[in-house]
Amino acid sequence: MLDNIKSTGKKATRDGFGAGIDAISAENDQVVVLTADLAGSLKIQNFIDNYPERYFQIGIAEANMMGIAAGLANGGKIPYTTTFANFSTGRVYDQIRQSIAYSHKNVKICASHAGLTLGEDGATHQILEDLGMMRMLPGMTVINPCDYHQTKAAAIAIAHHDGPVYLRFGRPSWPMFTEDMPFEIGKALHMAEGTDISIFATGHMVWQAVEAAKELAKEGISVDLVNIHTIKPLDEEAILASVKKTGCAVSCEEHNRMGGLGDAIAQVLTGNHPVPQEFVAVNDSFGESGTPAELLDKYGLSVADVVKAAKRALARK
Repeated sequence: MLDNIKSTGKKATRDGFGAGIDAISAENDQVVVLTADLAGSLKIQNFIDNYPERYFQIGIAEANMMGIAAGLANGGKIPYTTTFANFSTGRVYDQIRQSIAYSHKNVKICASHAGLTLGEDGATHQILEDLGMMRMLPGMTVINPCDYHQTKAAAIAIAHHDGPVYLRFGRPSWPMFTEDMPFEIGKALHMAEGTDISIFATGHMVWQAVEAAKELAKEGISVDLVNIHTIKPLDEEAILASVKKTGCAVSCEEHNRMGGLGDAIAQVLTGNHPVPQEFVAVNDSFGESGTPAELLDKYGLSVADVVKAAKRALARK
């Protein structure tokens, strides 16, 4: 099955978001879009051109944007807020908690330029804590798609979901999988069947996990590969079904090792079926300026790092 998983080209996940906005806006006239002076970076220019009356340029006032979005949701609109992930979460956490999550407002918080792969903008913009922050909010759905097509599908799907959503995606061009890859909120995607080790990956790290699984296969190691695009609600059934086959696990995320996908999986395992687990994530550190590839290598998120983590987990079985 791994031989059939190939890149069909490269596009940024933020481009997938823009395409998803175009599609859902044509379908649903209650969708409105707000931005904090980053329309170009979030790829919403087509929406602005086609639906100027449904577009709100808030300026560099992210906290105000969240409050306005909550008000629009009160009026029956489906607001999508758009800015960088750091400004979508860390800068406005109080507003999200009080005005959106606490009252379960139907606001879609759409966050680009997340993680180390933001690249040269450096540590101040490379938020690595956002998945943990958002998954701790009661009632918040947290989605981290892996490629252009999955991000497009997610941007469409969240309009049909009642309640607050955090949708995280990235800046760089990234390998794409097939366009017909299914997407359902809260339903993990089983990408390859295996018997030796479970690898759970999210976001850009899905591609790293695919490449690592192929390397492991060359050594006769069979990988059960699962794409966890929805961090919350987590597909516990898929996780447990996988580890019951394999007996050990690796979690892969472009995020701090504390609070994100790895921690979420660990909670499931310790409470239901304890097995050895290794974490591929940033180890309690901020990032720095560099190319995406350089940063993934330096901070332990390369393909080789996934392979090493898999071998450590196997050794602990």
